[in-house]
Amino acid sequence: MIELQGIVRHFASPEGAGAVVKALDGVSLRIDRGEFVAILGTSGSGKSTLLNVLGLLDQPTDGRYLFDGEDVAKLGVAEQARFRNKRVGFVFQSFHLMPRTTALENVELPLLYSDRDSLEGLGRRALETVGLSDRVSHTPSQLSGGQQQRVAIARALVNEPDLLLADEPTGNLDAQSAAEIMDIFKRLNAAGRTIVLVTHDPAMARHAQRAVRLERGRVVASDRATTLLEVS
Repeated sequence: MIELQGIVRHFASPEGAGAVVKALDGVSLRIDRGEFVAILGTSGSGKSTLLNVLGLLDQPTDGRYLFDGEDVAKLGVAEQARFRNKRVGFVFQSFHLMPRTTALENVELPLLYSDRDSLEGLGRRALETVGLSDRVSHTPSQLSGGQQQRVAIARALVNEPDLLLADEPTGNLDAQSAAEIMDIFKRLNAAGRTIVLVTHDPAMARHAQRAVRLERGRVVASDRATTLLEVS
């Protein structure tokens, strides 16, 4: 499904004089359809930059990003926006919910840009998937942190994307809520959803099938999550 070939992402260094920061330095990685992959690394290792490249929120400086055989990094701006809306769902550490709108209205926001033939019932179905069918009329302030993250996951799922990208999705949650969120990801994956999870927490990464470790913008290990984390 996904093949990264020598992905490089450089940023201008604040030191100036032509210096660059190598956020990604030749990343090659394959992710098969239906996989649940955890991207591990310390702060500054490049894991969030890699997730942004996968979601076409950022452009690589060099390299190829093949999605179902198409080099999507070379798509135009409008085509990339359409790709993000139809093929990718995003879940972030901060829930990014609209504070004065209901759970259902938050979930339905991506549908405003959808060209699907029928949108009826998609928002309610997504909320049902994450166990919040009884909270459709609640605003974020009426929900716990774990419930807010469930709304964010439902919003990511509402367009039924091929790929779900999650950036530290349990970082703002207590242990019980974090475990519940990871159970949702595991159920989604068991149903066939491809998931890429960025985390610094090995306990969260253990829920994935495979773990990939980044250091200084390079892949230094890739193995079954339990195997890689046992030897770390």
